[in-house]
Amino acid sequence: MPAFDTIDDLPADRRVLVRLDLNSPIEDGEPQDNRRFDRHAETVRELAEAGHRVVCMAHQGRPGRDDFTSLAGHAEILADHVGRDVAFVADTYGDEALDAIDALGAGEVLLLENARMCDDELPEASPEEKAETEFVGTLAPHFDAYVNDAYSAAHRKHASLVGFPLVLPAYAGRVMETEYEANTAIATREFDGPVTMVVGGTKATDVIGVMDALDDRVDRFLLGGIAGELFLRAAGHPVGHDVGEMDLFDEQWEQNRELIESVLEERGDAIRLASDLAYEGADGERAEVAVGDIDEKTAGYLDVGAATVADYEPPIRDSDAVFVKGALGVFEDERFADGTVGVLEAIAETDCFSVVGGGDTSRAIEMYGLSEDDFSHVSIAGGAYIRALTGEPLPAVEVLESAAGRQ
Repeated sequence: MPAFDTIDDLPADRRVLVRLDLNSPIEDGEPQDNRRFDRHAETVRELAEAGHRVVCMAHQGRPGRDDFTSLAGHAEILADHVGRDVAFVADTYGDEALDAIDALGAGEVLLLENARMCDDELPEASPEEKAETEFVGTLAPHFDAYVNDAYSAAHRKHASLVGFPLVLPAYAGRVMETEYEANTAIATREFDGPVTMVVGGTKATDVIGVMDALDDRVDRFLLGGIAGELFLRAAGHPVGHDVGEMDLFDEQWEQNRELIESVLEERGDAIRLASDLAYEGADGERAEVAVGDIDEKTAGYLDVGAATVADYEPPIRDSDAVFVKGALGVFEDERFADGTVGVLEAIAETDCFSVVGGGDTSRAIEMYGLSEDDFSHVSIAGGAYIRALTGEPLPAVEVLESAAGRQ
């Protein structure tokens, strides 16, 4: 069980500052609806229905990037999911924001402007330093409690995440609670049968770190994506390097070669590599080639092949627990979704504890008509999920734990 208080412990009739993570894709200047709104809506709805005055705080993008924008559109999407009005104020801790906060009635919901528009928010610093910022010092006196529901940002030491729990009674929202419990299960739970991890994605460093950290907790690793191809390169196959305009492999190979070779040598019996790979054929359609038949890499490989999926299904179906970190191919293109979807279907059909996460991987579930109900947990976290898997501390969780019992 987590060592922090949750909103079950929150006393009645409070004005509550709630940190969400509504960071979303931006298209034509507008935020796009995604599962983060739906997940966080549960916490917001529960607090509002209990009669609390709910003030939400979130971020969008980073200064200087195209997706750095106002949260006005986010308020409308959140309102649709919560099922009640969500007011918006284009201010974070100035007079306009403070007036709107103080005027809030029981059960009403307000969303403040993008927290990253505040100078005090972004620089990484200790919780003690963040608690002393003007941002925290100005807002905190207007609230009775702080709720952090932004598990996906819990690896950051930003003011809205680590400053407020030092000066206000602090609680975890439903997303924080469920994400923490599911994502730490690999380190805290005992499983009767084999534990399998499917690892892929584009960031080989993350994958290798996870594999290295979970050496004694995972019985077998099923590899795909960029990392899988780099491991094939380490095993002596002529793949796992850049071709044409590609820049995904060679730099990561140089950075991680020794560790990849070491992990492969020490845990080779627990690691399964792709036996075939898929690429775009001359006719633009999906084509597959056996790894053993590749003499030279002349095209980018965009998915594992059908034989690999068939190889990966039996260990999945024999598992007591399966964790997914990253996709096995470019599933956004339906021609190259077979690997990721095939593995997810096998997990969905297996009676096991299952967690799917790692960046955008969970989007494949919705895109290809699978049901979230067939998995124990579908994570909306990226960096925090990696931290949880590798056992690295999550600063926002640590401050919630230190605040436990302070009401």
